[in-house]
Amino acid sequence: MSLTNTPEIVINGRKIDAAAIDTEIQYHPAPSRREAMVKAAETLIIRELILQRAQELALLTPTEQPDNEQESNLIDDLMDIEAKVPKATDEECKRYYQANPEKFVTSPLVEAKHILLLAEPKDLDRRAECKTIAEQLIEQLQQKEESFAQLALKYSACPSKETGGSLGQLSSGQTVAEFQRQVFASDEGLLPRPIESRFGLHVVYIDRKVPGKALPYSMVEAKIKQFLNDKVHRKAVAQYIQHLIGEADIKGFSFNSENSPLMQ
Repeated sequence: MSLTNTPEIVINGRKIDAAAIDTEIQYHPAPSRREAMVKAAETLIIRELILQRAQELALLTPTEQPDNEQESNLIDDLMDIEAKVPKATDEECKRYYQANPEKFVTSPLVEAKHILLLAEPKDLDRRAECKTIAEQLIEQLQQKEESFAQLALKYSACPSKETGGSLGQLSSGQTVAEFQRQVFASDEGLLPRPIESRFGLHVVYIDRKVPGKALPYSMVEAKIKQFLNDKVHRKAVAQYIQHLIGEADIKGFSFNSENSPLMQ
């Protein structure tokens, strides 16, 4: 399809004005206006098809304008009437659990201590200075010139310096992502390079790592069932909307089903 100007689109004899598409474009950021226009047009066409089908099935009167909440529920109402969406069986849930053991474990724990050299993200000179200091501190610790606690008390900008730099036991989500990612991926002992975070540079020593433990199926059964049901429902909705598109008389726009966001 080639779009140079905003088109006027007709769906089963009902027109979507170009002005409506121009208004909708703002909700679909894209690299180009043409791509935003295509996304906006797709959205309005699908909305119109759902409204028309709801009117045909007497879920709406021909003159009724649903509010946002009613409109968001229409597709589910249509699916309840016209599409039999299968539910995940116990066997399917158990198979998913067995095939994805890494998804059903408790958060691992890390006992660590650090020395924080404070530096604002935009202060590149200070960051470079802190990196040099951090590397020097790591070298001193490797040579056992001073203890971690002594260096933490002397250099760290974190209140943990009063307890030897100890951060205690860390689980997932307790620290900023860039720090957590590297700490949880590292081995026990002194990290050979400083970790950089939004706060500055960290010299880190990992005292102990406790891997996550597998959760029993009974604890995650409901979560798995919800996940699988949602996945099947999304696919069924996409297929149902594709069916509405295929049955409709659409003038002024042509769907490319292979690249449609419905099928992603």
